[in-house]
Amino acid sequence: MTKKTEVKLDEIKLLILDIDGVLTDGNFHISDNGIENKSFNALDGHGIRLWKRAGLKVAFLSGRGSKAVELRAEQLDVDFVYLDCRRKMEAFETILKEAGLSAEQVCFIGDDLMDLPVMRRVAFPAAVSNAVDEVKERALYISKRSGGNGAVREVVEYILKDTGKWQKVIERYLE
Repeated sequence: MTKKTEVKLDEIKLLILDIDGVLTDGNFHISDNGIENKSFNALDGHGIRLWKRAGLKVAFLSGRGSKAVELRAEQLDVDFVYLDCRRKMEAFETILKEAGLSAEQVCFIGDDLMDLPVMRRVAFPAAVSNAVDEVKERALYISKRSGGNGAVREVVEYILKDTGKWQKVIERYLE
């Protein structure tokens, strides 16, 4: 499900992602020895690579810390990684300063109540299909796919196609 928006998507330069429930399905797998494992979707990972290939920046912003997320961020060459953030707005402001961008140049994808403060500030707030109602109400775009199952890729494609950048980033696959 999508919502129509008047946002000029070609002004979006930074994609900020919540992790648990957006980039993952929100489940935590903890072994008997206390090791936490997360599952990431390949479509989402490739979507992030396509986003970066378009010359855009990406950030991870999560209330939880995780070695698995740090490793995934490294694999995907994520520009900004803020984990274990109890107050996401403080980290959000820091990301904006580091990126040299304004909130009007940001898309944020969230799923739960703690994402609402950031969603209220950005130009293009998006939600995964299985987000809580309050997040969906604030979102200008609601993915058809659920968190951890290609929702990030869906939002990336929506923006890149709307801004005319899609064809260029996929040229190498069409030759």
